Formats: sequence, C-alpha cells, structure tokens
Amino acid sequence: MSFFPKISFQHEVEEYLTKVFRNNELITALGTQKAESKYQSLLSHLSHPPGFTTVRVNTHLASVKHMKKLLFEEIQKQFKGLCVPVLEHPKLQDVLLIPVIGPRRDLKKHSSEVIVGAHCGYAVLRGAHVYVPGIISTSRFMKAGDLVSVYSDIEGKCKRGAKEFEGVKVFLGNGISELSRSEIFSSSGPLNGMGIRMIEPVYLSPSFDNVLPSHLFLQNLPSVVVSHILNPQPGERILDMCAAPGGKTTHLATLMHDEGEVIAMDKIANKVKKIKQNAELLQLNCIKAFCYDGTKALSAEKREDEQEGPPFLPESFDRILLDAPCSGMGQRPNMAYSLTLKEVTSYQPLQRKLFTVAVKLLKPGGVLVYSTCTITLSENEEQVAWALKTFPCLQLQPQH
Repeated sequence: MSFFPKISFQHEVEEYLTKVFRNNELITALGTQKAESKYQSLLSHLSHPPGFTTVRVNTHLASVKHMKKLLFEEIQKQFKGLCVPVLEHPKLQDVLLIPVIGPRRDLKKHSSEVIVGAHCGYAVLRGAHVYVPGIISTSRFMKAGDLVSVYSDIEGKCKRGAKEFEGVKVFLGNGISELSRSEIFSSSGPLNGMGIRMIEPVYLSPSFDNVLPSHLFLQNLPSVVVSHILNPQPGERILDMCAAPGGKTTHLATLMHDEGEVIAMDKIANKVKKIKQNAELLQLNCIKAFCYDGTKALSAEKREDEQEGPPFLPESFDRILLDAPCSGMGQRPNMAYSLTLKEVTSYQPLQRKLFTVAVKLLKPGGVLVYSTCTITLSENEEQVAWALKTFPCLQLQPQH
C-alpha cells in the first residue's frame, strides 16, 4: 500500500486523463491490464518525491570531483551517523545524485501539530525546513523548542491561525519549533524566518539552504537533461524563450563556457529579476535577460533603434529552447492538483503561438528543443506532431 495517497484531481480533469491514458491505441500497444497498470503507477509516482536529489555543478567555477567531496562532507554534517553517498551521474558529467531515504514509516507522532500549505509540504518532502509563510495552523499552546509533528493540508481547507484541523492531512515528519504560536501569527506583521527545523522528515533529503550556492544548483533531473539535449556550443547565440527562474538559462551558459550569447526572456518582471540574480550568483556573464512576451518576440523588419533585445529578426538564433508554460502535471511530489479542465486545456494554443515564433527565429540548420513538465499528450506528443505537419522545414531528431 502506498505511504501517500495517489495524486487527486478535480473530477473533470480525472475523467480527461483517464480517457487519454486508456485510449484505444495505448491499450492496443500494451494490452488493457498493462495500460491500466502504467496509468496507476504514474499516479502513484507523482505523489512521491524522486528517488534521488539532483544537483547540478557549476562547472564554470569548480570541478565535479571537488564539489562531490565538499557535498559529501556537508551531507555527513546534516545526517549525523548516516553515511549517505554522493554519486556521479553515469551519463551527465555535471550532475551529482544523492539517494533519498524513505518513506520512513516508524516515526513517532507528537501531540503538538503544525499544518503547512501544500506547496510548503512538497518542499519539505524534498528536504526543506518549514518557513513561517508556509505555516497555516499550529496547536494552541505551541512554544519555541517544542517537538512537533508537521502535516500538509493537501486540499487547502485549513483556515489560517486555526488551533486544530481535522481535515485531510498528510504526515511529513517531525521537527522542533523555532518560534511560538503567538510569534508565528503575530499581529505586528508576517515573519519570514524558519518556523520549524525538520529533524525527522518522512523522506530524508539534504537541505541546500546556503550550501555552496555559487557552485551547486538544485535542479530536477529532466530539467538538466533538456540543456544537454540542446547542446549549445561556445560562441553561439542561444534563445531561452520562457526562461524564469533561470536554471536552464544558467546551465546553457555554463555548457558554452560562458562564451557566446544567451538571451533569456520572461514576461514577468520579478521572474526576470530572478534570472539576473542567478546569473550573477553563478558568475555567468554571457546571459542577457529581458522582460518580454515570447509570443511577440519576432520583428518583421529591422528597427532603426536596433538593440540587442527583443523583438528579433527572423533567423537570429543558432539554437532555441522553448520550455513552454504548461499544466505542470509532471511536477513531483504532488498529492492534490487544483487546476480545472478549462485551465488544463488552455495551454495548447499558447504553446503553439510560442512554437511558431521559435521556428521563425531559428537559423536554417539550427536546433529547437521543446520541453514541458507535464504528462498530457495534448501538450507533448500532439504538439510535436502538429509542429512537424505545420512546419515542413523541421525534422524530428532522436533524443539520446
């Protein structure tokens, strides 16, 4: 039996997914039983964190071997008495992997409880401590220094400041309160510091709070793979169309040895600021970030005030990464997905607008990588099929 509930969807979204993953073609290819098993396995895996914490080494500043040694020492400090290995990825030369220990089923639950929001809960399952903004409720008399059990309100039904909560909640582990209840819910204004220091999480993963921040970048493995597939070369001009918060952008610049030009765009100003902060932190100079809508990034003619920023003339880039806005169903862990069917199906037209601009901005013979973090066919395989039919100039390449 699964330790966590399978991811739950709104009824109409669940019906939509069931139809997609029980379609006739899949059943014909796999058989009814295998197709059903594959679908149920997918739902189960989505509610759990990945089996490894993935860390990308900033090879612009340090070697993987050196960072492996420093990271191993850091983890031994955090996991007193436990010898957890740091592994090099067998295929990706800039990736270190730390096995995740769990789920641990033998943890004793305490009477004093803390309820956190779903997103905070997912971060805790990936190794984070609990910060005050994520706390929704605590037991009535909780004091600083108390041993507490932390739960996630996965359905978003707990009221802020509640003294108890009997709704659907998932146990995340135990910690020590850094603050009292009155301090957490102070009327003088919100606090932003650490609220609960996790000492016995259900999934044991290292915390990366201020751990070698210029040299290590916490990044999901598929996100790291994307940049390797694009395979940017030193001296090239690269476009990252939907770039925030800059994980892939900085990886592309690193793979190019900071030689060439990486243009990063996002239409939200605060997110562009984050890209610039990450580039500065990792000491990468070839990144230029702009607050701009990717669907409007194509210029019909050369402007008199031509600058280095968008919009751009056709055929301006050697390689383009389109990591498109999507329904986000592939994010892990996730136990309750809140988008409606209308929201889930709203992404395909936007993705096609961005795809159309990307094709026109790409130089002949250039490379375009399209990626999402979702599981729907309509945003993935169907988009690729549409693009190949719509743009005869494109050829599908094998992804190794």
